[in-house]
Amino acid sequence: MKSTLRNLSDMLHQADPATPFCFELWNGEVISKGASPCFTLKFKNKTAAQRLLRNRFLGFGECYMQGDLELDGNFDDLFRLGIALEMHKDKLSLWQKFDLFLRYLKTLPTLGQAGQNIRRHYDLGNDFYSLYLDPSLTYSCAYFKKTDQDLISAQEDKYDHITKKLMLKPGDTLLDIGCGWGGMLIFAASNYRIKGLGVTLSPNQEAFARRRIEELGLAGKIQVRLQDYRQVEGQFDKIVSIGMYEHVGKRFQKKFMQKVSSLLKPGGLGLLHTIGKDTPSPTDPWTLRYIFPGGYLPSLSEITGAMGEKGLSIWDVENLRLHYAHTLDLWADKFETNWEKAIEMTDRSFARRWRLFLRSSAAGFRYGQTRLFQLLFCKGLNNKLPLTREHIYALREPVRP
Repeated sequence: MKSTLRNLSDMLHQADPATPFCFELWNGEVISKGASPCFTLKFKNKTAAQRLLRNRFLGFGECYMQGDLELDGNFDDLFRLGIALEMHKDKLSLWQKFDLFLRYLKTLPTLGQAGQNIRRHYDLGNDFYSLYLDPSLTYSCAYFKKTDQDLISAQEDKYDHITKKLMLKPGDTLLDIGCGWGGMLIFAASNYRIKGLGVTLSPNQEAFARRRIEELGLAGKIQVRLQDYRQVEGQFDKIVSIGMYEHVGKRFQKKFMQKVSSLLKPGGLGLLHTIGKDTPSPTDPWTLRYIFPGGYLPSLSEITGAMGEKGLSIWDVENLRLHYAHTLDLWADKFETNWEKAIEMTDRSFARRWRLFLRSSAAGFRYGQTRLFQLLFCKGLNNKLPLTREHIYALREPVRP
């Protein structure tokens, strides 16, 4: 016990002095760092402290899910401190590393496994996602033109931002790889009179998107299929992929780009909207185990390298890091207002898991190494593209029916 207390004290001394906090221990003892703590982390038992010290974020996450850790105060401050202490760099035993490797092999996003990975996260039920997403169930970074903007209009502005980058026009054919619940396709068809195809591996997403498309009278313009991107055929004027590349996997990045290149017409534009990092680093074990099996956050250099090798010329790169932090804040706040419903739909441990996922992800974008990249690219060279970005920020003229 003395060793555990000493190690906790050592952690306090390494901490950011700008973040006052305290630990409340299972024996009633309180260890403080600074006055007026921003948060108090309560250890219900000695095991919780030992697991946090031994396995860092993996141990913290599992103990929090189980209720062995409680937090009084601000999650943002807690995770900012955790990032400063590099808590995301888990210390794993040889057995844990072996177990992680086995999970990696089992969840490798091959053609046969990718669908199972996606369904584990995205088929929790549309009612569950309605607890924190906007009514369109758009599950990706919004685009905020002002800080007090509501989530619904910010998601529409994200789609508007993307369509301007792609320079969509009536009659264009658009492929959406990983189309989610269909928000991008519906926006594009409603505002630009395009023809579109979306593919997803989630039956819940496909059913929801098809229903919305029918209700909006867009069935003759766009369609959604339950299909792996590797099985799509044809050629398209424009291609977009929003929040799907994180599920492609490290081993399949070049295969993804090769498929995109084969589907995009010469001179056509594509946009990749993905979470990533500045430099390559492994995804943390807690997220791989409990949130995104088979996931991988690529570095910007990995993305651009794979694009370049497959004949995709990069035209524009934008980092929307703080936009995603704010999006996650709004999701997490809405999730808290529906906390009891979340417990009723799942159970308390699962609700705590999702709270931790949303709050820690926001901190990762705000203080850590997580980024949100939008990469605009062209199939080959197109010398007729605009010389400036003025068209991206110009007011959109409505397309007449």
